[in-house]
Amino acid sequence: MRFDRSDGVFCHVTSLPGAYGIGDLGEGAREFLSFLGDAGVDYWQICPIGPTLSVAGESPYQSPSAFAGNPLFVDPDGLVEDSWLDEDDLRPVPEFPTDRVDYDAVREYKLPLLRTAFDRFEERATEADRAALDAFVDDEPWLADYALFRALSDARPEDVWTEWPAPLRTRDPEALAAVREEHAREVRFREFVQWTFDRQWRDLRAVAAEEGVSVVGDVPIYVALDSADVWASPEAFRLDGGNRPTAVAGVPPNAGDNGQRWGNPLYDWDRLAESGYDWWLDRFRRLFELADVARLDHFLGFVKYWAIPADSDDPADGEWRDGPGRDLFETVERELGEAPFIAEDLGFEEPAMDELMAEFGFPGMRVPQYADWCAEGNEYQPMHYPEGVVGYTSTHDTDTWVGYFEDLPERQRDCFRYNVGSDAEEPAEWAIIDELWASEAILAVTTVQDLLGLGSDARFNEPGTLAGNWEWRVTRGALDDEIADRLWELAGDHVR
Repeated sequence: MRFDRSDGVFCHVTSLPGAYGIGDLGEGAREFLSFLGDAGVDYWQICPIGPTLSVAGESPYQSPSAFAGNPLFVDPDGLVEDSWLDEDDLRPVPEFPTDRVDYDAVREYKLPLLRTAFDRFEERATEADRAALDAFVDDEPWLADYALFRALSDARPEDVWTEWPAPLRTRDPEALAAVREEHAREVRFREFVQWTFDRQWRDLRAVAAEEGVSVVGDVPIYVALDSADVWASPEAFRLDGGNRPTAVAGVPPNAGDNGQRWGNPLYDWDRLAESGYDWWLDRFRRLFELADVARLDHFLGFVKYWAIPADSDDPADGEWRDGPGRDLFETVERELGEAPFIAEDLGFEEPAMDELMAEFGFPGMRVPQYADWCAEGNEYQPMHYPEGVVGYTSTHDTDTWVGYFEDLPERQRDCFRYNVGSDAEEPAEWAIIDELWASEAILAVTTVQDLLGLGSDARFNEPGTLAGNWEWRVTRGALDDEIADRLWELAGDHVR
């Protein structure tokens, strides 16, 4: 797909302001979209919006579903408007921190509200309401299995599904029918929550469209082992006869490191090709119900991937295997049209990956934090970006620009100032934002943290760690008219 020259701001849903301890789909999100509209920003980029788990450090990249929405994002005020909650049900609202997410406290408050809302739905719903929920379940083929998976997981919290009794692990039809009946109310509750999330998300997308803002979603290439995706569609993955992985994902050792064993199950690309990539087509269809553009995480994995035997803890025991390459994306293009993808191509040099991106017009990524500012012509310096890339001042996995800049050696800081034509009086974060917007990148993106000039204490995620990630929030009113006006002027100079 050919993108138009445009700009964007990254801010995950969890980071939005709001009264209920976590960013959600309510008033705080609408205020943020109003800010983007006032600033003339074209894109709002987010992380994956699936459910998160405390055992996975709340990472949106280790979700129990690649299709579902996060129940914690449901706006309680919206449930009051639907008459599934009363105002009194919301009180007392705990004194949540406003600058970070306390996930345990949010769950303790919000999940009982969702169950109360479901009880009220069961009591008060009209035939039209029930028919709308039934239609949603029928229209979303992933939902029935997801709801049952979560019901079974709740009933056996000590086990991942690969440790369930064999009839459930291998999806014996009689066993599934029995537990679906046994857990019918819990399954219906999970369906209700997803229906509610979906309606609120679509309403928010309509607000975004009114503000002239499109949404950039995120597609992790791999899914979590303990997920409805692997349990419900074992044929899409490389599993043994007991539906346990035979090999898992990672990256090989390089000079100076021992590689990484991620542990995600790998796809059975041969079988997927025989089925016309139906699982991936379903995933992309769902994604484009929720977003306008998709960032494809670890794009190299579609070209080649590192397969580590499941019984080995050593990444060096893996081997490279061929991914689906152009065959997958030709199928996507044939079935879905020209899908608007951004390819995350950082950290790997692979000609076949570059060729695939060029063939389908997928822009790659450039992050100036990887630049050597004293090396002439360095590819990560924004003044050298080609047109077919998306430039980011920071990402969800890097430090903020201020944190990065403070850690730079003095000579690198001096070279940066010289290269971008900035004196020491100009805030470093605005110097790089100005430079990125002035570059040839087809899309220039910054983060809320960089707009606010925040340091490392506002970093969103530090790869390789579990504690303290995915918690940062922007406080209400921090994004003011002055920032919006400056972005508007930048877009007028370089984008519009």
